[in-house]
Amino acid sequence: MIKGIHTMFYSSEPEALRAFFRDLMEFNAVDIGDGWLIFDTPAGDMGVHPADETRERGAPSGTHDISFFCENLEETVSKLQAKGVEFKHDIEDHGYGYVTQMKVPGDFYIQLYQPKYG
Repeated sequence: MIKGIHTMFYSSEPEALRAFFRDLMEFNAVDIGDGWLIFDTPAGDMGVHPADETRERGAPSGTHDISFFCENLEETVSKLQAKGVEFKHDIEDHGYGYVTQMKVPGDFYIQLYQPKYG
């Protein structure tokens, strides 16, 4: 029934964010016209979290979030830093995995983590 998932980022710097994903994250892409890139992404998973605005990492109902995961977070962060990627904070243990956030064009952050599951 469902074939896959399409994710989207809205950015004040869409061309720069597309270049970030293509050049720094090394995602393959198809140009569907005028430089509008659609990226092939690696395998994914999906979680459902309880809504809770009172917790530090909580969010209101209806919030969605996109993050990337890897097998070795320290190694991945090191490689991305060598390419000039900035990170919001050091790697933290969030229970489900080891987590940091990378700054991307458009002046926002995307979570990058190494899961403890699977």
